[in-house]
Amino acid sequence: MWWVSSVRVSGVIQFDPPDTAHLSVETEIDVASLTTGHPMRDEHLLSSDYFDLGKYPKIFFRSTGVETIGGNRFKVKGGLTLRGTTHPITLEAEYFGPVKSPFSGKICLGFTATGKLNRQDYGMTWNEAMEGGVVMGEEV
Repeated sequence: MWWVSSVRVSGVIQFDPPDTAHLSVETEIDVASLTTGHPMRDEHLLSSDYFDLGKYPKIFFRSTGVETIGGNRFKVKGGLTLRGTTHPITLEAEYFGPVKSPFSGKICLGFTATGKLNRQDYGMTWNEAMEGGVVMGEEV
C-alpha cells in the first residue's frame, strides 16, 4: 500500500457535479514520491524491477468515459500508463463537496479513486519466493 498523503499528483479534472457523465481526468503522478513507509522496500520499488524511476519518472492516467453508479459515486474508464505501457483501467470514484474550505474560504471538491491492475501487464515481473508464498502478488 502506498501512502497517498506523500504522493505528488498533478493534473486537470473537468467536472460539473450535477453532470458526472461529462467528467474528464488527466493526471500524472511523480513516481519518486511513491512510498510504503519502508525505505528499503521503497528503494526496490523504484528500481528497474518495478517502476524503473530512471526511465519512467511519471505515471499517467487519461479518462475515456464515465458511468454514474449513483449519488456521488461513479466509474471512470481510461488509460493508465506505467513504464511506458498503457492499458485500460476502470477506477471506482467518489466525490465529496462542494464545501467551503476552512483554510482558504474557497469552495472545494474532494475525490477518491481506487482500482486494480495486473502489474505484469506493465512489465513488473520480478518476484521472489518466500515462506508461505511470494513477495508480491500479480494483482495490485
